[in-house]
Amino acid sequence: MPKKPGLDAAYALGGADDVKALYADWAQTYDSGFVAARGYQLHQAVGEAYAAAGGRGPVLDVGAGTGLVGEVLAAAGIGPVEGTDISAEMLAAADAKGVYARTFVADVTTRLPIEDNHYAGVVSAGTFTLGHLGPAPLAELVRITAPGGLFAIAVNAAHYEAAGFGAFLSGDLAGAITDLSLSAVRIYAEGATHDHADDGGLIVAFRVF
Repeated sequence: MPKKPGLDAAYALGGADDVKALYADWAQTYDSGFVAARGYQLHQAVGEAYAAAGGRGPVLDVGAGTGLVGEVLAAAGIGPVEGTDISAEMLAAADAKGVYARTFVADVTTRLPIEDNHYAGVVSAGTFTLGHLGPAPLAELVRITAPGGLFAIAVNAAHYEAAGFGAFLSGDLAGAITDLSLSAVRIYAEGATHDHADDGGLIVAFRVF
């Protein structure tokens, strides 16, 4: 189990219990000690991509964490936004920002307590990455999204290849999604100098068929 919150620990996670333990410890310092200190900007890219593609509410923020994507969507006038995360402590920090219509704790590797075709879109930043989620939960997220609904999710570029996102999107989800596009983005701001400063991400966008 990771002992100290941080990116290396996050990338080395081995299961749901590890995820909960890490983010319970990290929740209170995540925005200042990681986002601001490391120049993390992936949430901004996700929110802007969703808005630029005409995304609307109700939208679900998957792995909402401390509410970073929710803040971007709120600033763009998009809502209502709901947030889900496996960490109750992270969601408590998100709730304090007042940008979500509601939040709920859930594990998206299982069936969610949401009816079919409920949301007009799904966003996510920092959750489809090493030590976290592979592509399989996308099928459940498609289930709860209405036809025509928009996805804008960030995937760590190395993880996209290693975890088989391309094959899943073109195979398991073939016939369920359309208008798939990939856009390369920086995870961290220009000028960041830490070990992961040059890590790349992909904004995976598509619509539910």
